[in-house]
Amino acid sequence: MTKNKAKVGVLLVNLGTPDSTATGDVRKYLREFLMDGRVIDFPFIPRWMLVNLIIAPFRAPKSANEYRKLWTDRGSPLLFHTEDLRDKLIAKLDPQTYVVEMAMRYQSPSIEDGLERLNKANVKKIIVLPLFPQYASATNGSVADKVMEIARGWQIIPNITFISNFVEHPLFLEAWAELGKEMMQGQEYDKYLFSYHGLPERQIRKGSVDGYCQLSDKCCGNYTKKNQFCYRGQCFHTTRLLAEKLGLPEDKVLTCFQSRLGKDPWIKPYTEDIIKELAEKGVKKVLVFSPAFVADCLETTVEVGEEYKEEFEELGGEQWDLVPSLNSNDTWVECVKDLVLTNT
Repeated sequence: MTKNKAKVGVLLVNLGTPDSTATGDVRKYLREFLMDGRVIDFPFIPRWMLVNLIIAPFRAPKSANEYRKLWTDRGSPLLFHTEDLRDKLIAKLDPQTYVVEMAMRYQSPSIEDGLERLNKANVKKIIVLPLFPQYASATNGSVADKVMEIARGWQIIPNITFISNFVEHPLFLEAWAELGKEMMQGQEYDKYLFSYHGLPERQIRKGSVDGYCQLSDKCCGNYTKKNQFCYRGQCFHTTRLLAEKLGLPEDKVLTCFQSRLGKDPWIKPYTEDIIKELAEKGVKKVLVFSPAFVADCLETTVEVGEEYKEEFEELGGEQWDLVPSLNSNDTWVECVKDLVLTNT
């Protein structure tokens, strides 16, 4: 490659995190996150009232306490694990060909800043990789929306490629399998729980193709061209692929959904309900995977790793182990590298 040849830009995008554990910073983060019309898909005025008058004021103090449990000397794990992923990826790619940046969909570092750095580098193409394995309008769709909103103001817009999901990528599955096998070494578990972030049922129905969505095993039991972008269908498909790779007995594997917000029905089964059912059946040892998250965060470390563990043990369970997220696992880095190379 000649010295002056234009490079390819890569933008890794994760969800976001407050700048600190101060209640004001958490409230600011919640407002930006929940005011996204793809996250809470209500008309602007009722969404504004719900977020700014009810959710953010009352939820921020509690969330701030939860973030304090999570914070380390390096700050937010979601942020520094994404930074580590970026740095390892840079070391794997040809610097004469690629420029790699990272951003958060909400708060800092912003997508706008990341795109601006790539724009100033005069890249010929931008590959945008939202770090969400399963496509959802509220995550991957929101990232694409924000990127296009920013880029449309540029005088020159280079080629922009969005990687919509990567649930079937062999190295994504291998990375999770490595972590799972490490946790399972010398251990016998009664059940294997795959807990994914939930979404309102209405958002799943909005994306239904030809009325295919039934929000049940009837449609999610198979992964086809009609539900290839159905979030629930992708989650069940991820579970099947990982269970097969790990050699887990089908009758010991469960898929469920966590992190409900509000009173509207969210996709089921709910993780809280599954925990109660397992305890009622006398299940004692559970290993939990969270394959919707590629970096440890509030939803994995605190919600699954601490709150659900406490609930399970209070109901009579004896062992609740959480498989850590991919973070900057070397096989995961290779997966991201391959995604970039394939889409160059």
